[in-house]
Amino acid sequence: MGKKTTHKFKAEVSQLLDILVHSLYTNKEIFLRELVSNASDALEKARFKATSDGTEDNVTPEIRVEADKDAGTVTITDTGVGMTRDELMKNIGTIAHSGTAELTRMAAEGKESLDSLIGRFGVGFYSVYMVAEEVTVTTRSMEEGSKAITWTSDGKTDYKLQELDEDLPRGTKIEVKLLEDEKPRFANNAALKTIINKHSNFINFPIYVGEEKVNTVTALWREPKFQIKDEQYAEFYKFLTYDSEDPFDTLHTSVDAPVQFNALMFIPKSDEDPFGMNRDNRGIDLYVRRVLIEKQNKDLLPEYLGFVKGVVDTEDLPLNISRETLQDNVLMRKISSTLVKQVLNHLDKMAKDNAERYDEFWHAHGNLFKAGYMDFFNKEKFANLVRFNSSESEDAKGLTSFADYISRAKEDQKEIYYAYGPSREALGLSPHLEVFRNKGIEVLYLYEPIDEFVMDAVRDYEGYTLTAAEHADMEKLDKFESLVEEEKPEALSDDQQSTLDKLITRIKDVLGDAVTEVKASQRLSNSPVCLSNPDGNVTSSMDKIMRVVSKDNSIPKKVLEINPDHVLVRNMLTIFEQDENDPFIDQAANQLFESALLLEGYLTDPHALVGRVQELLTKSSGWYVDTKK
Repeated sequence: MGKKTTHKFKAEVSQLLDILVHSLYTNKEIFLRELVSNASDALEKARFKATSDGTEDNVTPEIRVEADKDAGTVTITDTGVGMTRDELMKNIGTIAHSGTAELTRMAAEGKESLDSLIGRFGVGFYSVYMVAEEVTVTTRSMEEGSKAITWTSDGKTDYKLQELDEDLPRGTKIEVKLLEDEKPRFANNAALKTIINKHSNFINFPIYVGEEKVNTVTALWREPKFQIKDEQYAEFYKFLTYDSEDPFDTLHTSVDAPVQFNALMFIPKSDEDPFGMNRDNRGIDLYVRRVLIEKQNKDLLPEYLGFVKGVVDTEDLPLNISRETLQDNVLMRKISSTLVKQVLNHLDKMAKDNAERYDEFWHAHGNLFKAGYMDFFNKEKFANLVRFNSSESEDAKGLTSFADYISRAKEDQKEIYYAYGPSREALGLSPHLEVFRNKGIEVLYLYEPIDEFVMDAVRDYEGYTLTAAEHADMEKLDKFESLVEEEKPEALSDDQQSTLDKLITRIKDVLGDAVTEVKASQRLSNSPVCLSNPDGNVTSSMDKIMRVVSKDNSIPKKVLEINPDHVLVRNMLTIFEQDENDPFIDQAANQLFESALLLEGYLTDPHALVGRVQELLTKSSGWYVDTKK
């Protein structure tokens, strides 16, 4: 047995060890992730060396982890490349990248969690001293003629090296003598198995805890697509998400440029968060060389693609990159950009190849997807994929794209019209849409507040302007013939037109500041009145959204539009001609205004309206009885 020699740690290593030994950080389990990753690297190097040398490696590649409860130890053994004396001193006696002073400052300031700082400076092995009283590394290099070496340290000021005469198998064994407080947590195989399953489940080499192989699920994303069956994808999806259902769709991809990565993504059959109460439960698991770096990374895919589940594995990121650095990392942005394009292209292909299947996807995840109106970089792709119910749909479940709408648009029509309402039935009765129904012009139906933001963000599509129906230019609609034969009364004479102007003024006086203006309408046919926004820019529904945000409960002042051809208005005109002070005019003006408010969803106190309805019914019932005599 060779002489045991003692070597002092370099100053920066001592500083680092001091941080680790005195750390109160709770996630100390990452020491095992680091040691298993190092073992995996050693096995990878052994395989590469054998391949490069053209020799056959008869040693079975494996990693073994064992807890000894009585001794209070955890041992990690690999059959990898091993280390010579010089390599041992280089790899463990120094830090690969100087920076401990910065690490010390950042840890002291509490800017980042310790597991994020570990590894940024190439110090993954030292994380073991968060749990270790002493560590012994026994290793023998696969280099011919190499002797076994043992390295021992309590992680304070120095380490001891000794050459062994024993003919040990090649590879490395790390024996961790646990601190007293850490023994209950780590000195048992069940705990070690749980940690490995969490962080190192997809390491490419078998990992045994005791005699049980614990990494039993294959890193399916690394396998060639043509060799994988649907059942394997389904099994992996269920393992990943705990969903009892098979995935709705699978996207398996391998990218070499601009950054190299493999990704396996799934679209679930149903929305697991229909009410948007658990938006944090999203993200893609990020792996580096099969080692989990971050569970549910939120930066790889934007929130509107949050329904996508899966994993991304890259060779290009450092194994222990901090979360702060992840967010600023150029490679991460490139991976994210590529992933978004791939998901959108995949959905676009689905929509083109199988519209019914895409509709099924939309009913499950469309509400979340619509939040993509903020993704200006992919505005065109988003606009191609968004769907709405339409006046042309058979029922409320029917879906229409902007492209579908254009294919049915009238000749010379350059607008895509839309309207917001609480339901298909409500929109089917909306006074604002009467002219569209009469002329057979399609209107997209919006049911959710976010739909308004989608329209505002997209603005135009293939040369067609997205236009709210209530803001439609009536001159543009006049050129289209009516498909319904309307029974219109005779046109008003000049005298009647003059009387109508006076009636409109009277109605404005009756309503006072409740409306900004009263005017004759061009859009109405079946309804006597409707309300419109005075500025002509903000839609009624957007106005409501803005009022909710600003907590404004007041009733907005709008324009009251009157249909001069409606029977009720003509009767009011006749009454007004006979007696300008007839109380029925006041009564009818208030009733029509509050009925319009009720339709718009603004009437908070219906008592006056109900009282007038009952009074009018009482009077009209007398007339009705007389007609039956």
